[in-house]
Amino acid sequence: MTRVVHLHIGAPKTGTTYIQTRLGRNTKTLAEHGVHFPSTGRLARPELSQFRAALDLTEQDWGGAPGHADGAWDALMRRVRRLDGNVIISHEILAPARARMIERAMHDLAGSEVHIVYSARDLARQLAAAWQESVKQGRAWTFRKFLRRSRMGKPFMMQAFDIPDVLSSWGVAVPPERIHLVVVPAQAGGSSADDLWVRMCRALDIDPAWAPLDSDATNASLGVAETQVLRHLNQELGRKVAREGEYDDLLRRMVADGSLFHHRSAPVTLRPDNYDWVEERTERSLEWIRASGIDVVGDLDELRPRRPDPDARWHNPDRVKKQAITRAAVSALSSMTAEAARRPDPHGLAVRATRELKRRLEP
Repeated sequence: MTRVVHLHIGAPKTGTTYIQTRLGRNTKTLAEHGVHFPSTGRLARPELSQFRAALDLTEQDWGGAPGHADGAWDALMRRVRRLDGNVIISHEILAPARARMIERAMHDLAGSEVHIVYSARDLARQLAAAWQESVKQGRAWTFRKFLRRSRMGKPFMMQAFDIPDVLSSWGVAVPPERIHLVVVPAQAGGSSADDLWVRMCRALDIDPAWAPLDSDATNASLGVAETQVLRHLNQELGRKVAREGEYDDLLRRMVADGSLFHHRSAPVTLRPDNYDWVEERTERSLEWIRASGIDVVGDLDELRPRRPDPDARWHNPDRVKKQAITRAAVSALSSMTAEAARRPDPHGLAVRATRELKRRLEP
């Protein structure tokens, strides 16, 4: 039986966690239809196994001690070679992989019919979400600095958002008809996830009904005040602490499940003076897509940023009113106090974060 490998390479902030978690929750029913979302261990969650494999391929060490992912890509490839049918590999950090890493992946997948799947959303929303995500991961830069460096193509995520560059790099050994661009629906709300899932299923060549269990993953967006609280917390605790696995786990879980902040302030949106270059970059990408011959799933017009009403007030994420920050900090303080009391904290990270929040709230 022919092995078809659908390699979903990102991009970040396009619903990838939702897709990966839904695939992971439905491995049994998918396997009944010849679709495999493999892990490297009998009890390992596929999405975590594939994350480590992607770290190994791209020579990164996020979320663990140096070398913790060594050998994970080879282990995943051994598992893939034992499978027939439709095999899905997915992680968003693969998008900006270097040429030699892509060459290694294609070499290791030789003998399979490889398809490249890439999901994209409008760049204005993507940039706002990417800055928040970087702060969740321990960065302390301002939104202004993030946008300035993004315009220069510097941050990892901005490299992953470059549709022509990413798909040209990954498409070197894959014909255009086997490159699938999935457009993330422009609308917000619950229907957006359903529409994204249906579109992704088409690109992955699976029936949506084969994965009936919905994803239980959440990664709620933060408002301007909540993001500022995390940014200041990262500044005070330092990048070294912010990279520790325990801190990463604490913050990611409490932010993702909504337990850190009980309310949301104004959403983070693109600076009004950045729409010109974002629109220009988008038009260049659309021109490349139309000329490339790749398979597009969804409406390309949904990749065009929507400018806000000229009369609408823009909430600057770098200049948030003290009252709003205090409200968000009190919410985080109460949550972290409860968390510090509830869970073992051998490194004192929850306690230190709680202490720092208290200090910042003192008159």
